[in-house]
Amino acid sequence: MNFGTASLLIFTMAVSAAKGFAPAASGRSLASARSSLGGTASPTAETETFQRSLLAAQLANAKKNGNKTAPNAPPVNIGWDSHKPVEKAPDSLVRPGDGPDGNYPMRARFEKMIREAQVSITDAIAEIDGKATFQEDCWTRANGGGGMSRVLKDGAVFEKAGVNLSVVYGSMPQEALQAATERGVDRAKGMAPGERVPFFACGLSCVMHPRNPFCPTMHFNYRYFETDGGVWWFGGGTDITPSYLNLDDMAHFHGTYKEVCDRHDPEFYPKFKAWADRYFVISHRNETRGLGGIFFDDLNDRDPELLLEFAKDAVNSVVPAYGPIITAHKDDPFTEREKEWQQMRRGRYVEFNLVYDRGTVFGLKTGGRIESILMSLPETARWEYNNVPEEGSREAEIMDAFKHAREWV
Repeated sequence: MNFGTASLLIFTMAVSAAKGFAPAASGRSLASARSSLGGTASPTAETETFQRSLLAAQLANAKKNGNKTAPNAPPVNIGWDSHKPVEKAPDSLVRPGDGPDGNYPMRARFEKMIREAQVSITDAIAEIDGKATFQEDCWTRANGGGGMSRVLKDGAVFEKAGVNLSVVYGSMPQEALQAATERGVDRAKGMAPGERVPFFACGLSCVMHPRNPFCPTMHFNYRYFETDGGVWWFGGGTDITPSYLNLDDMAHFHGTYKEVCDRHDPEFYPKFKAWADRYFVISHRNETRGLGGIFFDDLNDRDPELLLEFAKDAVNSVVPAYGPIITAHKDDPFTEREKEWQQMRRGRYVEFNLVYDRGTVFGLKTGGRIESILMSLPETARWEYNNVPEEGSREAEIMDAFKHAREWV
């Protein structure tokens, strides 16, 4: 059966209490998928010792210097009706006092970087599609911030593709902040129980749903957070969700991001690849949403300038990692049954996004623009009762990859 987007929200009530699951590594080595980059190192053990020390220092410094929010700053509360459509977004969506020469220079610099990326990525994808173009909607908020959504639909190659930019000033319950970050990392430490956390967030997010079942869906999100207590961090990543397994495609996609990571820290790729394998899990299905990529959150373990350059390199590598795969398969022939399988995998995509995705949870809990929050959902999806792929089929092949993490480069 097929469902429209609106009715899918009901689904979240049934499965939002699902327990966590992490797929076990299969230990298999795919020689045919090895790239010239060589084998992947074992994922490094994650440690939060440095983060806890840095967080304590940041909070102590914030208390020493006092709250950095200006006494005449606009209120931080936002709501569902706080978005004002505008014909054209201003040159910057950050508050004037937060500019490059203000108290929070990274806010304006990160926004500038992702605005340039939004334009370059949508231009490249529209060129690949060859038919449709991106429609841009802009909005602002009275308390500062706003956003720009660029959405393409009914294209020759893409059924739906969107790249959203948002700048948010607000406050949120501590549990919402926890949902938006890595579990176990306390970004509201030092605040009284029940006290709302004033914050700034700036990010660029994207989902692309191609028509052809042999063209994978792709998602990315790169973001920067600050709280008024002086705590900051970067997060994000790029991941791929194919309906059918192609080893060359996976080697290219993962190989591109291994090269990106290696330019900044050779430990990044094994760590962030493993993090993506853990994060993009549909716990109630005991399977992953797709075949991963890189994912990171709460990243503040080094000079922010270095992390800004890493985020910039990663977002600017979206088209080189994804574009050639789409170009190679956009005209592949397919059967009706293969299209139905793609629709079922889209159903799994919907399940993850509405139940587990941090960006969706964050947007819904902080009064985000609902059209932008739900932009990630495909226009059509399918749920087929108790579907079990036939043993030895291509569908069974990729299901094994969804249930057992693999190394691709």
